[in-house]
Amino acid sequence: MANTVPYRPRPGEIPTDPGVYRFRDADRRVLYVGKAMNLRARLSNYFAPLHTLHERTRRMVTTAASVEWTVVANDIEALQLEYTWIKEFDPPFNVKYRDDKSYPYLAVTLADEAPRAIVTRRRGIPGAKYFGPYPKVWAVNETLDLLLKLFPIRTCKDSDYKRAIQTGKPCFAGQIGRCFGPCSGRVTMAEHRANVDRFVAFMQNQDRRIITDLTQQMRAAAAVQDYETAARRRDELQAAESFFEKSAVVLRDHVDVDVFGVDHDELAAAVHLFIVRGGRIRGVRSWTVDTELDMSLGDLVDSVVQNAYGDDIRPPAEVVVPALPDDAEALEGWLAALGGRKVRLRAARRGDKAALLETATQNARQTLVLYKTRRSADFTARSRALEDIQEALGMADAPLRIECFDVSHLSGTNVVASMVVFEDGLPRKDEYRRFTIPSTTDDTDSIHQVLTRRLAYLGSTANSDDEADAAPASARDGDAEHATVDSAAGSGGEVVAPSRRAKFAYRPNLLVVDGGRPQVAAAERALRESGVEGVYLCGIAKRLEEIWTPDSDFPVILPRNSDALFLFQRVRDEAHRFAITHQRQRRKRDITTILSEVPGLGPARVKALLKHFGSVARLRQADEAAIAEVPGIGPALASAIRTHLEGTSRAAAD
Repeated sequence: MANTVPYRPRPGEIPTDPGVYRFRDADRRVLYVGKAMNLRARLSNYFAPLHTLHERTRRMVTTAASVEWTVVANDIEALQLEYTWIKEFDPPFNVKYRDDKSYPYLAVTLADEAPRAIVTRRRGIPGAKYFGPYPKVWAVNETLDLLLKLFPIRTCKDSDYKRAIQTGKPCFAGQIGRCFGPCSGRVTMAEHRANVDRFVAFMQNQDRRIITDLTQQMRAAAAVQDYETAARRRDELQAAESFFEKSAVVLRDHVDVDVFGVDHDELAAAVHLFIVRGGRIRGVRSWTVDTELDMSLGDLVDSVVQNAYGDDIRPPAEVVVPALPDDAEALEGWLAALGGRKVRLRAARRGDKAALLETATQNARQTLVLYKTRRSADFTARSRALEDIQEALGMADAPLRIECFDVSHLSGTNVVASMVVFEDGLPRKDEYRRFTIPSTTDDTDSIHQVLTRRLAYLGSTANSDDEADAAPASARDGDAEHATVDSAAGSGGEVVAPSRRAKFAYRPNLLVVDGGRPQVAAAERALRESGVEGVYLCGIAKRLEEIWTPDSDFPVILPRNSDALFLFQRVRDEAHRFAITHQRQRRKRDITTILSEVPGLGPARVKALLKHFGSVARLRQADEAAIAEVPGIGPALASAIRTHLEGTSRAAAD
């Protein structure tokens, strides 16, 4: 863009999640590392007009040749990753930490006669065990206050401790019960050392079993009426629960693991790799690959892992993946031979590694979205895709306007359909339409109804009911994603052609339906009955990504990595997303409307009913006992709901 750097990401490419970003120069050297709670909001500051930037910032962004980012779960993980990368890459524009200081740590001085816990920014204390870094001093102080209730150890200064030992009088912290060192006279040196060992072990392992142990001890003390001990265990239990609620999930110091996050569809996959060494993320890799036909997640993982290692890259002792391939043992053997040691391949389902896997998968999902967005925004790729579609379907002209239709329902109820529009290979969301189908027998009948109603707008007249049903989504549902277009009526009661209808009447070059031969046949019948000519038709079958045409016994098979198939898939997926969204909104609105008149049934209980039954139709079929099983719905309320539903059914029948 004008007056800014050429590598600026396109609008919408940068996620709004928390994360860490890196600016690199043309030689891939890291120039600057930063963190943000909202990546899009933070990075947009760097791409303001150059003359408005601070001199140092302007020099950095003009020196850089690219920017990349990694999404994390929260600001604490962002800080830890930022700190690791600043230490690893030593970026020239990261001169100082905030306030000219490093990040705070919690340290335990194990080399002292009576070890103490301190908050410090200084590394390298002889014999000290460090935990952190923490984002703020108050965060580490808060953590220490909680842990001292569980493991009371010394926190006073060395000078205060020596004075107390010499005088035999506890320090001030010991007098008020906040320091439990040997100088207080409450514990011996051996007992204090044992407390310190438990403190360090807990900080390293963060074993949640302590909550169960404290609960059992509290109940046992209460059972023998030792209420003083029970009260202490209660306070310790509350401290332990507060600690786990406030602590960030991190891996232990000795853990070396590679975590692969994978997100994929029928055509492409994105991989995001976290390289964890010593419990910290030491490196990140992200790439996309073309997937093969009918490739399961396990097979994809097998291929990804094999291509990730080799040459000078060796696997760690543990590799975490989203799913295990069928030949996991053979893959482990190959990794062991490559790394010269035993390698464990596992699919994490719970715990801190599962949380890290979820973060990696989130990054992979963002990478895949970014890949698709950039590919679809490429003018050359779009032009090539439209030309390939024209050639594959034997069209006279390139399909500059494509309309795709999809049907969505819930077990035959709440049947709706969607129409999405792509012009020049890009979505035209202001011209999307939603259809409500009152009655249908199957998907083919629904497709026939929808195409019949849509094609009617290409003629000279249109049914007014259809016009209302096919109104722009925003006009009926208030969806800000779509532009609102109003209708108009002329004098004398005659309906004049409104701007909305003129847009809806634009002639498509190609109609696409989601489905195979049966759906295409139903659409072809609607096209023939409408009398509209010069419009081409095809369907895309999801499982094999085949393109079906009305006049062929065999599908058109496009190359897996072709831009044409990529465009077909994007059009189909967008229609599916739009239909599903409409179907869910209607289902929620229907059940809320029906139940809002039942006394004692508020929004929370209506939400619980919607979650349990899914639709009004299923709720009508349920008896009182089934309704009463819903959390928050008792027998009396279930009876009132059943009576109300039966009354509305009779009223509708009359």
